[in-house]
Amino acid sequence: MKPFDLQVNGYAGTDFCSSSLTGEQLHNACRALVDDGVSGILATLITDGIQSLVSKLAEIVRLRELDELARQVISGFHVEGPFLNPSPGFIGAHEPEHVCPASVDDAQRLLDAGAGLVKLFTLAPEQDAGAAVTKSLAEQGVVVSAGHCDPTLDQLKTAIDNGLSMVTHFGNGCPVELPRHDNVLQRYLSLREHLWFCFIPDGAHVDFTALKNYLDFVGVDRSIMTTDAISAAKMGPGLHEISGISVEVDEAGVARRPGSPNLAGSTITMPGIRRNLSESLGLGEDEITALVDLNPRAALSL
Repeated sequence: MKPFDLQVNGYAGTDFCSSSLTGEQLHNACRALVDDGVSGILATLITDGIQSLVSKLAEIVRLRELDELARQVISGFHVEGPFLNPSPGFIGAHEPEHVCPASVDDAQRLLDAGAGLVKLFTLAPEQDAGAAVTKSLAEQGVVVSAGHCDPTLDQLKTAIDNGLSMVTHFGNGCPVELPRHDNVLQRYLSLREHLWFCFIPDGAHVDFTALKNYLDFVGVDRSIMTTDAISAAKMGPGLHEISGISVEVDEAGVARRPGSPNLAGSTITMPGIRRNLSESLGLGEDEITALVDLNPRAALSL
């Protein structure tokens, strides 16, 4: 098994979203990932102003090019935002002031800054009028995922018709409390045959009982496990940062914006995911391999 993690915001004290990221920090994070058995990742950058994201992408591309280990570990980039739903709950830990409607020109600026390495782009379908950005990204080989959003069923269908193929951290990026039946999770599930479903199996983002139910319904063959790790992964409780945002990690390893019930990334590692899938969900080695290795690669055509 060679786990591939398609959503890593940072690791072992390094924040990939930092505007002051150094080559040494990047190398140290990649070394820690390899030590934890991870063969490849998509380094994830979250919502910021377009120009700031362009600068961050260009810099991490430059730093990666200078480091052989970073080139081996970082297969590409995942841009999560800024075309998200700014409503409380749906926006999660992202800064709502930087959220904006999806724009083909802005999306292209981000792709250009990523030098062909942006492999995954998370957006809110309701922020993408006529799914124009989704279509443009998909036509250029970028996997488009729905996240931090509340699209209508028609908006979701239009996005899928134009290339949307994934759901980012299903069960999260939404309010803690939702209407019983008419909610975005039910809309995703109704279209499950068209989508890859990503989950964060740390027991906090999705309760293990619920996760088992989702896996039974969606199917292991359409599901992907990711850490959604932040810089606090492997660092223990305390105050940490993601993209300049303060995050508080409690004794159980759960990360939240101080004073907020909403989760802010995760501190789980890939060995922790494998342990949880085996011990808490009772999955076998073949199923675990599919969820952390084969499926993410298939979804990204890697």
